[in-house]
Amino acid sequence: EDYNPLFIYSSPGLGKTHLLQAIALRAGQININALYVTSEQFVNDFITSIAQSRTDEFRRRYRSVQLLLLDDVQFLGSKGKSQEEFFYTFNDLHSNGCQIVLAGDRPPAAIPGMEARLSSRFQWGLTADIAPPDEETRLAILMAKASERRVDLPIEVLRYLADRVRDNIRALEGCLNRVVAYARLTQSTINLEVARKALDALTPTAAAPANPQAILEAVSEYYSVPLAAITGKSRAKQIVEARHIGMYLLREDAELALKQVGLLLGHRDHSTVIHGVQKITRALIADPRLSAQLTEIRESVSHL
Repeated sequence: EDYNPLFIYSSPGLGKTHLLQAIALRAGQININALYVTSEQFVNDFITSIAQSRTDEFRRRYRSVQLLLLDDVQFLGSKGKSQEEFFYTFNDLHSNGCQIVLAGDRPPAAIPGMEARLSSRFQWGLTADIAPPDEETRLAILMAKASERRVDLPIEVLRYLADRVRDNIRALEGCLNRVVAYARLTQSTINLEVARKALDALTPTAAAPANPQAILEAVSEYYSVPLAAITGKSRAKQIVEARHIGMYLLREDAELALKQVGLLLGHRDHSTVIHGVQKITRALIADPRLSAQLTEIRESVSHL
């Protein structure tokens, strides 16, 4: 009760989304009715429910859970009607003793365009920030990721990577992927010189979102599935899996909105995209092999 709501904030790339999704997964394992959604999904669902005269159904979905996890809360900023709807959703859940977990990129009071009554409620429980990892933690993350990929990295390479990226776990993993990919392509043993060469070409623009077309081509090649099949209507198992992977990477690496992902994948609606992304997210937590597959696809994307 003291931690309701729990509001978590940090800079991008420090694991807020992963944490919320892990909480939702664990809740499901112990039979707690949990719902993880992004604020963008909440807004889109709300707009759709109005357009289709199904607001009662929308409210049942969001107000019948025991645990609601809302990611990217800052997306609600300046969206008046959606904020009003979430205000009443929040009140309904909180008054019934349901747990609410929120995540954003800044503290509640600092979110632009957020109504004071919502900001106030976001601070009723516990507000916690995720600080950038210290060197020891960065090294531990790199060791764990290298072990997942069955790659042996000398300690001086690990320290070089940990020193290069200090405030973004996603970027840290990206540097590791780049070094591994470079070593494989050049058939080199990973050492400090190879790591430096692999990362020398990195500039601030290299951290830009991945190219959507390159992602789809890499997925198509990896699964030996024609791109037309991925964007088409086939329900064959291998094609559906490739399509879901494409959805996940377009959201995570290309940073596309749900609507954009749906358009690229054959004009699919946002709820279909959400289902695909969440399916891969859950699978990643449970299956390390899928993480290795995604690493290979990402390595291909970086060289397309």
